[in-house]
Amino acid sequence: MRVETNIKLARRNRQIAQYLFFASFGVPLIGLLLINQQAAAPTDSSLLIGFVIPLLVLPAAYAITMISVRMANNWVRAPRPEEIIPQGLKGIGNKAVLYNYFHSPVRHVLIAPQGVFAVVTRFQDGRFTVDGDRWITHRSSLGKVFSLFRMDSIGDPTRDAVRAAEHVRKLLEPIAPDVPVQPVIVFTDPRGQVNIISTDVPVVYAHPKRDPSFKDYVRDVGKERRPTLTPDEIAAFEEATLP
Repeated sequence: MRVETNIKLARRNRQIAQYLFFASFGVPLIGLLLINQQAAAPTDSSLLIGFVIPLLVLPAAYAITMISVRMANNWVRAPRPEEIIPQGLKGIGNKAVLYNYFHSPVRHVLIAPQGVFAVVTRFQDGRFTVDGDRWITHRSSLGKVFSLFRMDSIGDPTRDAVRAAEHVRKLLEPIAPDVPVQPVIVFTDPRGQVNIISTDVPVVYAHPKRDPSFKDYVRDVGKERRPTLTPDEIAAFEEATLP
């Protein structure tokens, strides 16, 4: 399988996440130093500044921290999707191509002899239940509080996957309008546990030894002989959507 990754984008966003992490500590520290400096030589203006600084620093530090955590979850947290997904898909065929971070807001697109897949990933390592399009997180009350700070809510993977498939379908429309795009939800952390009651969007694991695995799902879809892109259409898709 060929893997195409927007390395420049991934590296840049990882650096931004790291800079924001340090800034989340630096901004409050600078604010504290300014307040102490004003307190050492109090004047009417310094008292006003001492009152204004916390009003500016605290919201700024909070915003930077939240953005930093979100960026870290998406671009730093291991295992990285662009690494674990190809490892799990080894053996599905040399004609398959996995695109990482080229087709925003869709982060991963798989074009294979078995079909075209819009891949939505989840990094969470907790326990979840999906019933139709309803996702339930199994956590204690304390765990839910910590989740707010970690910003690792599961969100709505079903909705995101359906939207991702529609986005890829629109990209393919000028090239291969009759080729369907299959949404799929892939959990990248092997510790994640999903109880599937029912779902319109397949839920799989990137790790090949977890069941159901992404690799086994793709192979099963291949037995249905769904339409997919020809080599010429893949080349046209890349020319139209890759930098």
